[in-house]
Amino acid sequence: MNPFKNHRSYNRMYKEGELTLGLHIPLENYRFATPTMEQQVELSQLAEKLGFTSLWFRDVLLEDPNFGDPAVGQIYDMMIYMTYLASQTKEIALGTAAAVIPLRHPLRVAKEIATLDQLFPERVLLGVSSGDRRADFSALGEAHETRGEAFVEAFQYLNDALYKEYPIIRSSRGNVQGANLVPKPTKRIPTFITGYAQQEMEWFAEHGDGWMYYPRSPKYQEVTIKRWRELVERYHPDTFKPFTQPMHLDLAEDPNEAPQPIRLGFRIGRNHLIQLLQVYKESGVNHLFFALFDSERPAKEVIQELGEEVVPHFPAL
Repeated sequence: MNPFKNHRSYNRMYKEGELTLGLHIPLENYRFATPTMEQQVELSQLAEKLGFTSLWFRDVLLEDPNFGDPAVGQIYDMMIYMTYLASQTKEIALGTAAAVIPLRHPLRVAKEIATLDQLFPERVLLGVSSGDRRADFSALGEAHETRGEAFVEAFQYLNDALYKEYPIIRSSRGNVQGANLVPKPTKRIPTFITGYAQQEMEWFAEHGDGWMYYPRSPKYQEVTIKRWRELVERYHPDTFKPFTQPMHLDLAEDPNEAPQPIRLGFRIGRNHLIQLLQVYKESGVNHLFFALFDSERPAKEVIQELGEEVVPHFPAL
């Protein structure tokens, strides 16, 4: 059963047994430097033209050199930048990877994501997480240690505000009674739990519309996905919930270069990449989006080659 059979972006991206491809914003090879954020509109439009199905955005507040990865994300606020790129494209989906809901008031998230869905119907996907950046938690005066409990509370508040009419909400984040969120989304927005969100797998098998997990080897992903899907079947019999993952990519100029591990991904030629993606597909991955941060080649060149030579093997559905 597909609970989102009338949601256009979801159905372009997700089908049981299939794999589609997206990209991680920023579309730039900046490694550990600060992204320039140049040509993002042009590159997003190129990605859409070439058949990529999604763009994914990070929710990072502060630059934290101690965190250990490019901590400035796409620099700009996630929701505002999604709106900007949505207005410059036509059909490519825009996803949060992921909204840190212990640090964003759930009523504000509901307002923002419903507004985006009204302005750009059926193009928004909502990844939600508990967050991991201590600097962001400290700056907002929120407890990092209890983010798991805060996530569950915010998740319930968010869903009640989005999908119930005049809900009664009692929460440490505030109370609602006799009032209603406007606007409501045009349709239910696919909401994916990102990572474990400090929960047991049973919890997000029951509550999420899908799962987004970190880059791992196909063998590791296959074992993990199998266990998760068994739990999904327990809580939601005969319901398909998709699995999504990112992958850092340094696409070699030689199409036959064998894969070499890099941080959170691979340096690899396109012919071996096609084979690797097929293995990920067979392991149960339904959507994979490339991060080009560690690429040696310009993003435009890589997107062009991927779009012409790789995406046709894993087209929009």
